[in-house]
Amino acid sequence: MQIASLGFPRIGRHRELKFALEKYWRGEITQAELSDVASDLRRTHWQWQADAGVEFLPVGDFAYYDQVLTLSATLNAIPDRHRGEGQIDIDTLFRVGRGRAPSGTNAPAAEMTKYFNTNYHYIVPELKPEQTFDIAYNQFFDEIEEVKALGFKAKPVILGPVSFLYLAKTVEAEFDKLTLLPSLLTAYTALLTCFNEQGVEWVQLDEPILALELTSDWQQAITDTYQALDAAPTKTLLASYYGSIEHHLDLVTDLPVAGLHLDLVTAPEQLAAFAEKVNTDTVLSLGVINGRNVWAAELDTLAKRISSVVHDRQDNVWIAPSCSLLHSPVDLEVETELAPELKTQLAFAKQKLTELSQLKTLLDDRQSPLAEAIVAHCALRRHARAKAADQSVIDRVAALAQQDYERQNEFVKRQAVQQDKYRLPLFPITTIGSFPQTPAIRGLRSRWRKGEITEATYTEQLQQVTKDTIERQLKLGIDVLVHGEAERNDMVEYFGEQLEGVGFTQFGWVQSYGSRCVKPPLIYGDVSRPKAMTVEWATYAQSLTEKPVKGMLTGPVTILHWSFAREDISRDEIATQIGLAIRDEVVDLQNAGIGIIQIDEPAFREGLPLKKSDWQHYLDWAVNAFKLSAAGVTDATQIHTHMCYSEFNETIAAIAAMDADVITIETSRSRMGLLKAFEDFNYPNEIGPGVYDIHSPNIPSVDEMVTLIEKAARKIPVRQLWVNPDCGLKTRTWDEVEPALRNLVTATKELRRKLG
Repeated sequence: MQIASLGFPRIGRHRELKFALEKYWRGEITQAELSDVASDLRRTHWQWQADAGVEFLPVGDFAYYDQVLTLSATLNAIPDRHRGEGQIDIDTLFRVGRGRAPSGTNAPAAEMTKYFNTNYHYIVPELKPEQTFDIAYNQFFDEIEEVKALGFKAKPVILGPVSFLYLAKTVEAEFDKLTLLPSLLTAYTALLTCFNEQGVEWVQLDEPILALELTSDWQQAITDTYQALDAAPTKTLLASYYGSIEHHLDLVTDLPVAGLHLDLVTAPEQLAAFAEKVNTDTVLSLGVINGRNVWAAELDTLAKRISSVVHDRQDNVWIAPSCSLLHSPVDLEVETELAPELKTQLAFAKQKLTELSQLKTLLDDRQSPLAEAIVAHCALRRHARAKAADQSVIDRVAALAQQDYERQNEFVKRQAVQQDKYRLPLFPITTIGSFPQTPAIRGLRSRWRKGEITEATYTEQLQQVTKDTIERQLKLGIDVLVHGEAERNDMVEYFGEQLEGVGFTQFGWVQSYGSRCVKPPLIYGDVSRPKAMTVEWATYAQSLTEKPVKGMLTGPVTILHWSFAREDISRDEIATQIGLAIRDEVVDLQNAGIGIIQIDEPAFREGLPLKKSDWQHYLDWAVNAFKLSAAGVTDATQIHTHMCYSEFNETIAAIAAMDADVITIETSRSRMGLLKAFEDFNYPNEIGPGVYDIHSPNIPSVDEMVTLIEKAARKIPVRQLWVNPDCGLKTRTWDEVEPALRNLVTATKELRRKLG
């Protein structure tokens, strides 16, 4: 029995990679210095895994921007606009991901979307009908040599060819992506051959699409792919995760692979079928440690569950996390301020490696003193969790009735009341919520947290920032303003810090995309809101102007998905509790005079189960949680929501059922392509498609924005349309934001003259 790792976080326990990337982008360090930081992180993470007993260390899990993008570069599948004149290098990756790099010509960034049902974002490969593939970037090979130099064995971890094609988009013309599979397999065969020449024994090919309900052509592609790669000299571990693959049992067990990894956290029930059917000569990798949550594993329970399989298969069984530990914070040891009773219930990525070692101890000899101590510790954690219940919250959820989920009147009646109240022009202009979090703001927050300045001083200075933000918006000519969220560290963490039943960490960062990291709250108990969270800031901002200022909230579904949620009750129960807490805030905002309230749900689609047959149950409770949060207000209060990175076609009915008065969405990178769902469905409410890609530092021109608004107006009636950026502006600078918004306002005014 071996301990295995499918991948490790790359950002570092103190976000060393994030800071090095941003210094490089600003021109403060050289590419060589950036590479040195990356190399140091890889060595540290490999050593931790080796110390835990991992024999084959993952290579390919490290990326300067995104591992799918790294693979695209390796396969020479880089858009022409980002190539430049030389070879593919690190700057090429940044031009694709950001639209800009220290070298090369700026160009529109490639599309970015969620990786299956996670909060990690990948850069979508762009494939042309005549696309060919060959090895063009050497990062994988260089890192294998690094591992060998340290005296360890490398296991390349890369996205499998069928999943790569599935996640890619077609450009220039519509065509069947699977027609590119033969060329792609030639490149993968060359890649595996190169790995073998470097002494690699095992290669992990990730095919997470196996958790989907695949059509026959994609199933055939899986069969064809692994029959073709069977001739490669390396052993292949076929890995899938994020859901059960038992519905593909016959397909998968007939494949000529040396090993198979199963996610037994999301789908423990599939073990029995695969253990029976997978040949005993094939390695079975049991993904029993949760790679996507931070709660310590029930090791004693896990040992009992898998002991018979481990005993039967002996040398041909591995124990592993359910998926890459990319989705976990790095190291719990650096958390010095967590309450001890909470800290003992947690395991970050490094501690999950220890859990695997402890699980191996239980499986080897359950009667040993060390094994007995592990079992006793599990019992103590269960007792601590049971003490966290809040009966008042449980009772309040139980008392909910259907009318608690519904607005007073249907949208058409609400719309008339709101139009009469706000008298907004054609194409009302707004932003999504946040404005630049400057170094001065972050420094101010840091000094306040350290006690170096008083609460009064902190508040006074943030009020000045808020006043400046309002004045800038008024000068620009924006119609519905926001206060800018200078007081907020993160759109979820800020609320997590103020809710009962929710804790937070100092260094529990996980990567979202590029250098962007988030620090998810810990939902450890029943959730409630002890006091108002945003009312003071919203009313202060509204006092500065006659124009409406939106109250800005994060919705219950997003707070749930972007938190590390408890595992002892269902996710729909947690979402309902959070929905009640947000509802209380919405009502308080309305009563304080805030007439437009935005409840952001960017993670709404992210929570969908991977199998469509499981969607409806999720959509029912997710929609209800949002409606519960929004339904306590009068018709005159306009409820907005915001979504990003979403393919809306298959969930548009559920989005309409949320019954938000206005929805803003991210559409600029797709060039308004995502609006087809709203057009085909005849979406009844108002909509603001983003016309400014805030994930790129590039400033769109007036003409570009006019073109996008005109495209939107051809798909959606103009009286339903709002104009706004794709997302919040927190990560941008004022030097980028002000000219971009000035162009946005100019473009809107031009279209008002033309269409109004």
